[in-house]
This record gives sequence, C-alpha cells and structure tokens, in this order.
Amino acid sequence: MTATEEGPRAYPFGPADKLNVDATLAEISGEEPILRVRLPFGGDAWLVTRHADVKTVLADPRFSRAAAVGDHVPRTVAVGLPRTSMLSMDPPEHSRLRRRVANAFTVRRVEKLRPRVEEIVDGLLDTMIDAGSPADLTQALTWSLPITVICELLGVPMADRDRFNVWVDGLLMLSDPEQSAQARGHLNDYLGALIAQRRIEPTEDLLGELVAAPDDEDGLRDEELVSLGVSLLSAGQEATANQIGNFVYTLLTKPELWEKLVADPGLIPDAVEELSRYIPISASAGFTRIATADVELSGQTVRAGEAVVAELGMANRDPEVFEQPEEIDFHRGNIPHVTFGHGVHHCLGAQLARMELRVVLTALMRRLPGLRLAVPADELAWRTERLIRGVEALPVRW
Repeated sequence: MTATEEGPRAYPFGPADKLNVDATLAEISGEEPILRVRLPFGGDAWLVTRHADVKTVLADPRFSRAAAVGDHVPRTVAVGLPRTSMLSMDPPEHSRLRRRVANAFTVRRVEKLRPRVEEIVDGLLDTMIDAGSPADLTQALTWSLPITVICELLGVPMADRDRFNVWVDGLLMLSDPEQSAQARGHLNDYLGALIAQRRIEPTEDLLGELVAAPDDEDGLRDEELVSLGVSLLSAGQEATANQIGNFVYTLLTKPELWEKLVADPGLIPDAVEELSRYIPISASAGFTRIATADVELSGQTVRAGEAVVAELGMANRDPEVFEQPEEIDFHRGNIPHVTFGHGVHHCLGAQLARMELRVVLTALMRRLPGLRLAVPADELAWRTERLIRGVEALPVRW
C-alpha cells in the first residue's frame, strides 16, 4: 500500500541530522517521488523530490507563491512570509521588484566586489591567526564575513551587525512563531528608519539607490523596500554564513577532498558547485506553492488548489541526473543543482554567495593548508530548529 493510500505521512520524518538527507525520505522517494505529507503547520501538501519535478514546481507559473500567503496555507515554518515579500509574489508584481535590485547582483557587479571581499577575509584570518590556535572558525570568519559584506552593500552601519545577527537568527526559526514575528518586527522597524533617513539624506549604497529610484509605475513603496531589505539581509547573512561553515566542515571531515583543493586551488569553482549540490542546506522542504490548475508530476495529478513543497536536497541527489550522487566529485563538469532555486525565484544573491565561498576557500587553502578540526567531528554541536542547517561552532587548529 502506498503512502497516499495509507494517508499523509507526518513531515518532516525525522530531525535534520547534521548535513545528511532524511533517511526515511531517501528510502521512500525512489518509489514515491511525489507523496502526500502532513506539514508541521497548516495541513497537507504534496512533497516532490525528483529533479525534473522540483524544477517544474519552481518554474511553472501554474504553481503560485502569491496564492500561498496566509496562516491557513500548509507550510513547513511557523510563520509564513508577508505578502509584501518578493518571495511571496508571482509575476508581474515579482518582476517589478526584482528588476529594481537585480543589477546589483549581476556577475559583473559581484566581481567588482571581489577585492573588497578578499580584503575582509584576509583581515579576519589575520586576527584569528594572531590570536593563535585553536580558534572557532564560525566566530572568527563564517559569521563575520557575510554580515560585513551585505551591510556594506546595503549601507547598514556595521555597529549594528550584532543586532542583525540576532534578529535574522530569530526570523528563521522553524517552530517559534512568537520569536520569528518579533524578529521580523525589529528588522522592519530598523530598515524603515534607514529608508526614511535616506529620503532626507540620499546615499550611494544599494538601499539609497532603491529609495532614489524614479517614482514611476515601477516605483517601490516603503513596505516593499523594507521587505526587500529584510530578504536581502537574511539570505545574504544566514544562508551564506552557514554554508561557509558547512563547506569547511565537510572538507575537514573528508581530508582527501581538502588535500585535493590544497594541491590544486583551480578546482575551487567546481568544488563550490559540487558542495552546493551535495550539502542539503535547508532543514526542511522549501516554500509552499499552490497549484492554480491541474498538473501532472511523475504520474500523479496535483489538483488546482492543492499545496506543493519541493525537497531541494533530494533533487540534488537524483540518480537520473547525477551519476553516483552520494559521492563528492569535483570533476563532474556541469552541475545543474537547484540549491539556489530555479525559475523566477532563483536566488538573487547566488553570484554573491558563490564569490564569497570561492574567496574563503581560496584564502584557507593558501594561508592555512594544514587546517584541521580541533575536536572529534561527532562532538560538534549543530544549530537546530532553524530553516538553515549549520554548526554552532567549528573549533579548528593549524
């Protein structure tokens, strides 16, 4: 009897175990690539795991994000995104907001930021090395770099970065609606004040550019500017910071991979793509979408009005797309992973994240080729109850 015949399974099937895909999901997804699940909040949804189906759900306009706004909608997180968030919109509203900010994250613009990012990384490593071994890499580097970069890009005073870390962390709690809502309120109020200040005193940072944009039919309202700023801060900080730590943890627990990059730093761009594929950074399935028409996925009809969530980590291990998907291979060539999403909601800051990850790995291989964990891997503590997986601390020696 299939899961559908038995009734919806409770999702998630188990806690996020370090950086491993859910064992139960991995076991059943081959036979049931789309299955009915009961999400932690709001009711039942279809869970898709195959690469092709996930790309369809992420890109097909028949799967709507705007229709998934509201507390009654099945979801994996305690508090859904507000209607003003770009991630909660469909075209043309989504296109209007994205068009305003997309130029700041093109490959060319991101490459212009590289020297500054390299300078920040070297400065953080200088401080860590001067303080002596051992050190906690999360405190010394992984949390400091992304918040510095995104605050400088937006024009947020660096003196406030510690507050932002706390607020962003609270915003992405999976099961604490009060803390998540409180964190969003703090971020909204703070960014609202910055926007108001820029209307009086223009600045040349990204937030200033958005405020100064012509007030035409594509102009952004204050609540949209605030929501956009919150999205950029949370994505630019939490996801990148955790992924830096996840990359280093993975490489140090598989020392043969670390040695490959030390011996040949030219592999680092491919390593970033392969590690992005291999590491399931999200602790749960992605944002809910609502089908606006009947759609067939892997032989199963999703009816109009039904909710769907996509398991990116499983899609990145699909054997129909990736040969030996459980292995890390820096020589795969083209790696069509979906870690940064797909379609109109493809991560706006993907190129910035890639660049930061490449810079960090390059600096570590050059300056600390003998880096190693300072404690056994099984003694490391992991962040739980957050949307993004990551280590609490990463003690290292060199």
